[in-house]
This record gives sequence, structure tokens and C-alpha cells, in this order.
Amino acid sequence: MACNGANQPLLSGSATSTSQKSNGDAPRIRRLRRVRSAPLAEFGPCGIKGNASLPHSESIFGSLHPSFKKVAIFLTVYLGVGTICFYTVRNQIRGEKTNGILDAVYFCVVTMTTVGYGDLVPNSNLTKLLACAFVFTGMALIGLVLSKAADYLVEKQETLLVKALHMHQKVGQLEILKEIENNRMKYKFYMALSLLIVLILTGTIFLSKVENLDLIDAFYCVCSTITTLGYGDKSFSTEGGRIFAIFWILAGTICLAQFFLYIAELNTEKRQRALVKWVLSRRMTNVDLEAADLDDDGVVGAAEFVLFKLKEMGKICQEDISLIMEEFEELDVDQSGTLSASDINLAQSVETRRS
Repeated sequence: MACNGANQPLLSGSATSTSQKSNGDAPRIRRLRRVRSAPLAEFGPCGIKGNASLPHSESIFGSLHPSFKKVAIFLTVYLGVGTICFYTVRNQIRGEKTNGILDAVYFCVVTMTTVGYGDLVPNSNLTKLLACAFVFTGMALIGLVLSKAADYLVEKQETLLVKALHMHQKVGQLEILKEIENNRMKYKFYMALSLLIVLILTGTIFLSKVENLDLIDAFYCVCSTITTLGYGDKSFSTEGGRIFAIFWILAGTICLAQFFLYIAELNTEKRQRALVKWVLSRRMTNVDLEAADLDDDGVVGAAEFVLFKLKEMGKICQEDISLIMEEFEELDVDQSGTLSASDINLAQSVETRRS
């Protein structure tokens, strides 16, 4: 494991630790077990304020996240510019055509998702160059921006999923939040799978009813579309079908990509939990004790033990510890080996003078 290296010193100039137990140690241990964290930012990793209550089951569009608004803007600009470009050169695109503007939007979506049915294809040097430009920018938009929006939409429904799973039990708000935090990736996987099944069924039924395909061909077209295989022998050819396809293709391809991403992350999380379980169940040896003894005083304090275990689990590595210690030494203005309010004030005044 990259971050594991028990024989390397974890800290340079580590904080002092007591070599003998005393009556004053008990409160210190309790404080370590119930240590308070810094106030959470408004938009932290979990997306929940420090004093926020459980979000209500409101519409996913009730309050748009800033990143979701950016996604909408980028997608609108991309489709707007693409529609104008391909509508202008519509006579240089051959294939099964319906409405000029609708075909231009449809061609943009099929291009950016790399489905490429072949029912509409560039038929001149100019349209071929435009298609090359839009397929690269579209792939970047899908990979870097739209996937974040899909992830956000899935996260918005996690609470509803947990409530549904525990609908016959009396589960409080804190329990639901804890359940989401402990099994976040699993619930994302369940939500992506549920959405994917709904999209597959919706697309199959629509193609069967509107595009007049039999069920096998409709399901075949759905699978070749959301996997971006796009053979092109079956596709959306009517006006109503292409209006539906503009939204359905975007949702289906992104949802499938997120589904496979969650599978990979779920597998990684499972391996990490297995490693943590192994580390916590493994017996401590004299070699481990020596490696965990940061200040070479013959005993291991609580902070030293925690750092050793975190490094063994791969949750922290030597580079992280070195950076943290550098910050500690900068804040420890009086070089006492501990931080106090006076140290913080002095460090802030020094920083102010520098700026």
C-alpha cells in the first residue's frame, strides 16, 4: 500500500506525549474520543450545514444547486450554438429529416453523447469539421459537467430512498442522516440502478408505441443507445420520437455512466472497509509499538496510536502528515510544541504584516 510504511517516522518534531499515566490523563482521553470538529462550511463535502436539519422531500428542482445551474447554462449554450450551426448547414446533412430546428438539436445530442446512429450524417467538409469540433466539446461537457449534475440529482433522492427502506420502522432524522453517511455509495448505486431501469422501460415502451417497433427491436434500440453503441439500424425517425430522444438520450447515457462509476466506487469502498476491519482486528506487536512511538520515549500516546492506525489503513500518508506538521510549526509561534490562543493571534498578526 502506497501510504503504508510503518517503519518511517510519522512526524518530525512531534508534539510531546506523556510517558507515564496520571490522573489527569483520563479527561484528555475523553476529549480525544469526543473531539469537536471545526464548523462546517455552507457547502461542505456532505452538503449539509452544521446546524441543518434533515432536508424535506421536496422537488429536486425546488432549490437548484449552483453547480446544477452551471450545468444548465453550459448545456443551453452548447445546444444553442450547435443548433444554430447545424441548422445553417442543414442542406449539407443527409439522412432521414423531419423539422429543421428539431433535427439540428437532435443531431447535437446524438453527437455529444457519441451515440451516432447514422440516420443523420455530415455530407460536406464543413459539416464534418463542425461534427468533429462538437463531438469533442460534447464529450468534455458530458464527462466533466453533466455527470456532476446526475450525481447531484441522485444525492437529492437519498433521503427518500432511506425513508422508503425504513418505512415500517420509526426512524428519526439523525438516524436517517447517519444511515446516509455510512452507506452513501450504496444508496447512490441503488438510486442510479432504479433510474436506469425506469429509463430503459420508458424508452422501450416509447419506441414500441410511437416508433412502431416490436418489443425486441425497441429494447435492442434502447440498449444500443444508452451504451452509445449506436448501430443505426434502429433509431428515432418521427418528430415526436426525436423530441423525446433529445431528453431521453441525455438522461440514459449519463445515468448508465454514473451507474458503472458507482459500481467501481462501491467496490473500492468495500475493499477499504475490509482493510480497516483487518487493521482494527490485527493484534498489536512490539514492532508496531516501536513504529508508532513517534518521539522514541518507549510509550505510545493516544495521538501517536491514532496516527499509526490511520496510516496503516491508508487514510493518511507521510506527505499529508508532513504538510500538517508544517502548518502546525508555522502556527506554533512561541515554539512551545502546543497551540494556544496567543499563538493563533500572533500567527495572524504576522500574516497580516506579510500581506
